[in-house]
Amino acid sequence: MRILLMAALFAALPLGATVAALAPAQAAPVGSSWVEGTLVHISTSNVKIKDDKTGKEVSFLLVPHFDQVFSGDGKTTYQMKSLKSGQLVKVFYDQKLLGARHADRILVLNRSQAAVKQQKG
Repeated sequence: MRILLMAALFAALPLGATVAALAPAQAAPVGSSWVEGTLVHISTSNVKIKDDKTGKEVSFLLVPHFDQVFSGDGKTTYQMKSLKSGQLVKVFYDQKLLGARHADRILVLNRSQAAVKQQKG
């Protein structure tokens, strides 16, 4: 009986190692990356931001029922329909290994907040 148990254990070891090797890497915490810029495009499935510092446009996917739109101070919530092209926004996102960027939270900023922040920094 002991030999049978040892044989089963040794047979299961390669399977366990294979599953551990195929498991996805630990994802970065929500909001670990962000970009601030002008909202260029908004739809039900994605948003596109033009980074004001680099001039590059960056796209983000929105999951169904995305509702994480807040004021710059994070205290007031907005509906998605209130987002318009040309607004200054800050998008917190995550990106799985070599995958698409997914927006986690969008902050609606105003130009005066951005000017004050640039003068301080």
